[in-house]
Amino acid sequence: MRRDADDFLDRGAPPPMFAAQAHSFRLQARLAISLSWIAGYTNVLTFLICGQVTSHVSGTVSQLGRDVAQGYFSAGGYMAALLAVFLGGAALAGVLTEVGRRRRWASIYVLPMAVEAALLGVFGLLVEWNAVGDLQGTRAVLWLTLIPSFAMGLQNATVTHISGGRVRTTHLTGVISDLGMEAAVWAIGRARREPRPTTEGTFATGWRLLLLASIIASFALGSGLGAFAFEGFRAWSMAPAVAFLTFIVAADLWNPIASPLSDKDVGGDLHAALPDAISIFHIATGAGRFGRRVRMPNLMTWADGLEKPIRVAVLDLGSVETLDANALMGLRQAAQRLVADGRTLVLAGVTAQRFAKFRNAGVFEDVDPKDVCPDLDLAAAHAMSLLEGAPS
Repeated sequence: MRRDADDFLDRGAPPPMFAAQAHSFRLQARLAISLSWIAGYTNVLTFLICGQVTSHVSGTVSQLGRDVAQGYFSAGGYMAALLAVFLGGAALAGVLTEVGRRRRWASIYVLPMAVEAALLGVFGLLVEWNAVGDLQGTRAVLWLTLIPSFAMGLQNATVTHISGGRVRTTHLTGVISDLGMEAAVWAIGRARREPRPTTEGTFATGWRLLLLASIIASFALGSGLGAFAFEGFRAWSMAPAVAFLTFIVAADLWNPIASPLSDKDVGGDLHAALPDAISIFHIATGAGRFGRRVRMPNLMTWADGLEKPIRVAVLDLGSVETLDANALMGLRQAAQRLVADGRTLVLAGVTAQRFAKFRNAGVFEDVDPKDVCPDLDLAAAHAMSLLEGAPS
C-alpha cells in the first residue's frame, strides 16, 4: 500500500482518502464542497433572522451552560432543544445511510439529501411567512431555528459517514485544524521528497489540502450569498439553497450509479448450480432510468457488503462497455479488500483487448491473471476449482 501511495503522489492523482476508488473521491469531494455552502447559507439566514446559529453546536453548548448557571432555565431549555434536534438529525442520517447500505444502494447519500431538501423547503416557507408578518414571536424563533438545526445535523452526519469521518460540512473548527496540521505534514513531506502519513493514517497531499481549503471557502461563500439574498429578496432568500439540493438529488436519479446484482437477482440460473461459498454478480452499465447511461459502482462498497459465507466472488464485466482508470483502480482496491478477508475475486467477460488493458494498468498486481476469464461459464468453473483447491 505504501507503493500505491507513492504512485498517487507521483502522478498528482487523488489518494483513496474515502477508502474508495478515485471517482468516488471526486464525487464525495464535490458533494462535501457543495453542501458546505448550503450550511453557510442556512446558518447566516438563521443568524440574521433570529440571532442564532444552527449549523454547529459548540456555541449552543456554551450558551446552555451559561443559562443554566445563571438560572435562565427557559433560555437553557431552548438551547437544549437545539442540541436535541441537531442530534436527532444526525441520528436520522445514521438510519437512512444504514438502510441504504443494507439494501446495497449505490448512492446512500441521496435519501438523506432528499430529506434535507424537504426540511429546508419547509424552512424556506417559514422564512417567507416571517418576512410578510404571518409568523412572529417565540413560536417563530422556535420553528426558524429548530428545523434548520435538524437539517444541519442530518447533513453533517451524512457527509461524515460517507467520508469515513474525515470531512464535515456544517462547521469549520475541525476543517481548519486539519488544514493547518496537514499543510505542515505536506510541506515536510515535500521537503524530504517522501509522503508522510497524517494522524488519521492517510497521506497528506495537495488534493487533500485543496479539498479542505475548498470546504472553508465554500462555507464562506454560502454565508456571503445568504446575507446578499436576505437583503435582496428576504421572502424567498432560501430558494437558491433548496433548488440546489433538489438538483443534487435529481442529478443522481437522472444519471444513476449501477449496482452489482447477484445472478439470482437478475434471473440467472448459474447460482442454482453453485455452492453458497461462490456468488456471481453482474454489472449492467447500459441504459438506466429515463434511458440515461449509468455510472460504474463503488466496488469497495460492494466488496465490504459481501455476505460472510462467500469465499469466491465472480464479477461479470461482460456488459460494461468502458472501464476507465478510475474503474480499474476500483477493481484493484476491491481485490485487495477481498484478499485481506481471505477471499478471491474472479473476473468474467474480459476480452483479449481488455486483458491487455488490465496488464498495462497494473491490475494484475492485485488480481491473479489466472482469475480472469473471457466468459461467465469459465469463470464459474474456475471459481469451483478455487473453492475445491484444485489447479485451474
